[in-house]
Amino acid sequence: MIFVEILYLDPRLREEDKKREQQSMMLVDAPWSLIIGAYALAGAITYYLVPRCIAIAQKFNILDHPNGTIKTHAVPTAYLGGVAVYLGFLVSVGLVFPFDNQFFLFFIGSTILFFVGLIDDLMPLAPLQKFIGQALAVICFLKGGIYVKAHILHDIPTILLSALWMLFVINTINLIDIMDGLATVVALFCASSFFIIALMGCQYTIALLLAVFMGNLMAFLVFNKPRASIYLGDAGSLFIGGILSVIPFLINWGSLTHYGFIAPFIILAIPLLEGTFLILIRTYKHIPFYKPSPDHFAIKLKLQGYSPKEVLVGVSCASIILMIVAIGFVAEVISLLQVIMLGLLFATNWTYCIYLKRNQ
Repeated sequence: MIFVEILYLDPRLREEDKKREQQSMMLVDAPWSLIIGAYALAGAITYYLVPRCIAIAQKFNILDHPNGTIKTHAVPTAYLGGVAVYLGFLVSVGLVFPFDNQFFLFFIGSTILFFVGLIDDLMPLAPLQKFIGQALAVICFLKGGIYVKAHILHDIPTILLSALWMLFVINTINLIDIMDGLATVVALFCASSFFIIALMGCQYTIALLLAVFMGNLMAFLVFNKPRASIYLGDAGSLFIGGILSVIPFLINWGSLTHYGFIAPFIILAIPLLEGTFLILIRTYKHIPFYKPSPDHFAIKLKLQGYSPKEVLVGVSCASIILMIVAIGFVAEVISLLQVIMLGLLFATNWTYCIYLKRNQ
């Protein structure tokens, strides 16, 4: 008893105890009926829309044709999956989500990304044209106040860093969308990680937004898993990338842990590694980084003999590991040093298994 009383004289221990108590109450306080309802509604709407989008794509020949290099699917496959995901998200959010100016500009920016991708699916755009469209979307996000707020830097550097992050994440999600179900699965695990962390911080508005997003992705995955009957297309991958690029700025990391801003790098490690390696490899090969090449990690794994389903299982396992590390870090179960060590181990293993192993 004396030992317990002495412990509670330390204010840091009392603060940590209060924090653990608050985190233990989050599941009780969360508006679960609304969150589950939003998830189910988004899933139902998207599930209803996908077969209609498949029929329209087939009728008007809006199909993704295999080319034997990057696009290695067996038969022409319907595009317009992004239409179903976007409309399912938009309708569901309109029914359940509380709007304000910040989120209005968030939806405007996401809509711009969707239409830029849709135009590119129907009538391929030049890289510069796609970039201008993406930049307009990012400007909308920034106008909505969605960027890093750091006291140690002025607004201009933080805004520029935030814009670069958004553009990079948007394009990395687009880059991994080269195999049945891959971008959908990666995005679903990333959204799930952000969802759990939002609940940990009692940030239920963000959790509600993510519940809608997760419902969209889960319903779409039914049709997008191997062998896929529909693809996201650029409309879907740019839209999804836009949401994932913005979510880290909507979560109040400071209320969770001092270095919480590192968590998005953990959660989005797979698309970030994909984008980084593709830039490095294409630069080494003297290929412009925006030009396609068969250097994607999914293609490398398939060349090693893995089936699309096996690639998805491997990516899912890696995503679960990243989710556990991110949540453990935010909950202060895993230290910053341990995260750095685990990150180096993950990146090394990723590099060996994908880019070095097959050469031995």
